[in-house]
Amino acid sequence: MTDPKLNDDVYDLIAACAFGLEAIVRRELQSLGIEATIGESGRVHFRGDLETICKANLWLRTADRVLLRIAEFNAADFDALFETTRDIHWGELIPVDASFPVTGRSVKSTLSSVPACQRTVKRAIVDAMRRDHNAVTLPETGAEFKVDVALLKDTATITIDTTGRSLHRRGYRTHISKAPLKETLAAALVMLSYWKGGRPMIDPFCGSGTIPIEAARIGRNMAPGLIREFACEAWPDFPADLWQTVRSEAESAILPPLEERIIGSDIDERVLRSARENAERAGVAGDIHFHAQPMDELTSKRRFGCLITNPPYGLRIGSESYREKRELDALYESIPHVLRKLPTWSHYFLTAYPRFEQVVGRKADRRRKLYNGRIECTYYQFHGPKPVVNQTVAEESATATATATEVDSDESAVPNPTPKPVAKAYVHASGAPAFGHLSEKGLEQAELFATRLRKRAKHLRRWPTKRGITCFRLYERDIPEIPLIVDRYEDYLHITEYERPHDRDPAQHANWLDLMAETAGKTLEIAKQNVYFKRRGRQRGKTQHQKIGETNQTIEVNEGGLKFLVNLSDYVDTGLFLDHRIARQMVRDLSQGKHFLNLFAYTGAFSVYAAAGGAKSTLSVDLSKSYLDWAWQNMRLNGFSGNEHRFVAEDVVTFVREHPAGEKYDLVVFDPPTFSNSKRTEHDWDVQNDAVPLLNDLLPLVRKGGVIYFSNNFRRFKFDPESLPVSEVHEISSQTVPEDFRNRRIHRCWRIVR
Repeated sequence: MTDPKLNDDVYDLIAACAFGLEAIVRRELQSLGIEATIGESGRVHFRGDLETICKANLWLRTADRVLLRIAEFNAADFDALFETTRDIHWGELIPVDASFPVTGRSVKSTLSSVPACQRTVKRAIVDAMRRDHNAVTLPETGAEFKVDVALLKDTATITIDTTGRSLHRRGYRTHISKAPLKETLAAALVMLSYWKGGRPMIDPFCGSGTIPIEAARIGRNMAPGLIREFACEAWPDFPADLWQTVRSEAESAILPPLEERIIGSDIDERVLRSARENAERAGVAGDIHFHAQPMDELTSKRRFGCLITNPPYGLRIGSESYREKRELDALYESIPHVLRKLPTWSHYFLTAYPRFEQVVGRKADRRRKLYNGRIECTYYQFHGPKPVVNQTVAEESATATATATEVDSDESAVPNPTPKPVAKAYVHASGAPAFGHLSEKGLEQAELFATRLRKRAKHLRRWPTKRGITCFRLYERDIPEIPLIVDRYEDYLHITEYERPHDRDPAQHANWLDLMAETAGKTLEIAKQNVYFKRRGRQRGKTQHQKIGETNQTIEVNEGGLKFLVNLSDYVDTGLFLDHRIARQMVRDLSQGKHFLNLFAYTGAFSVYAAAGGAKSTLSVDLSKSYLDWAWQNMRLNGFSGNEHRFVAEDVVTFVREHPAGEKYDLVVFDPPTFSNSKRTEHDWDVQNDAVPLLNDLLPLVRKGGVIYFSNNFRRFKFDPESLPVSEVHEISSQTVPEDFRNRRIHRCWRIVR
């Protein structure tokens, strides 16, 4: 047990902090020249005089309070707690008129009732104060001396709080976001990173700006408690001139504005306004640039820096909706694709998202358990390559360096002591990027890909001039480890990835795909802006492909002397199925004088061919108004604009079953999707179950001798010709799949004659 007095030279002190920050607090104390040891969870012990108390309160960035330890003793019953507390000379610590509220907690102790412990300690202090001050009444109208009793395994520790409001209340933040991060924790995130003042730093989820502000104040060596007051300042026996001296020293220690402004971004402009006001009050408005930007648009021209952030993780507002969960999952899945654009940076994330490492595709270099309020989080640290500064010493080397790699504005050049010869400093990276590093195997695959593309391009080089075919397939998963599809649309490339297992993490895979797209463009001499890339995931269950863009940019291509609009950016499919090239020509050859029906018409390519073949009429049916508008444009692009060419936006099943019996067709193309669902239809479409029944419903609409071309791309489709009451059914897939398609089962096609 100790019994300190306020005029003692040395006190037992405790820096209280959040769980997980003890080592950082100890490091902070050591940087102030104060020896410290880590005690129980959330407590760091040290000793010092009144000046030490001032400095600790003023300078500690990651602690919550500085406590004066009064006593520590065994308290297994209330008598021991009361008697031992009363024996302390409280009159030498607390003035007679002081306010002394008592707080408490109890963990794994016999005395488990915290209110009862508080009352016991309060009564004991009152008795001791009356004794020591020889007073009958204690008005408690003066300065506050907040007492705390903490019981852990029957050991009581009694302290007096020298801080007052928690140290995280710096005094600059009056506007906060919905899920605020404490200033102490924000400072810890920065201090646990590789960031140093004057280097680039970004927080893409900055909210009210706490992390950038704390970083700026660290970078400028601004004492965190400089613009606030502390409880012990009001204590009568605490020297006011000591506080004045310590504050003056802190003010003189402030460094000039940062050479490199910190970047804080968020999608909410309202919280950014609050962040700017907070930075202004914190004295670092000129050191931070706040701007509205979504995470997926993040980029930087700076080579070396730190990304430090606390992204949302959906735990503060209770249970999330399914939509919110999907949005949160999508946000985290986008992270590695963003970070690969900062290959020489280090990245730090504090989050409680449960699958973080799984989603980003790699293990963190370091992890630290921290608590954001009561939420258990993990601080994931991904270390980028180290910047290495090289310096030439000869004028020739300096010239060579100037043409190679110049030092970025965020790196300090090594000074040259002599004016001649002129020396240049340059920076390169030592080590692999944290995200997106490509292995030698990936580079080898790019070479294999280029070789195969050159061979295929040579084989098909005469098609445009000899056959008039300008849109064709160049590459179709020819090399198993490069599962890509490359289609050429005249002066454009359309590259599609098919998902297959691989050993690359998401960022590496994204860089690998970029490399393949770049390789294809260079090998085939296609301008970079004319190379389009898509990802086609496996359709599982009842999933179907969705629109992936909103550019609405179309290009005009030629096929069979006809013109078609294709969209290479917004859809998984482009608007022109190249595998139906031969089937379209069959339709044209058979269309003269015929009434043509196109079911599941898509963008109307079959209808254009039928019109070009001399069809008396064409009718294109599809549920999608967007596709039919596209089909209408294709027809008019080729000069077919009469009333004999009609377009019906209706569910195909409904159209067939409710079609007037008297209207007959001579030629029909029935090319349904494998699966389709829509809010506008009562039932989902499944080609295996629904195609044959619909064909039977379709037959009465076809004249005797009429032809139906039935095609679908479901590889496992089972079709029994006997299920149709027709005179002729022949599978013609081998005739309709073009020779440029390596996959001979890209579709299956039947010719049905009524």
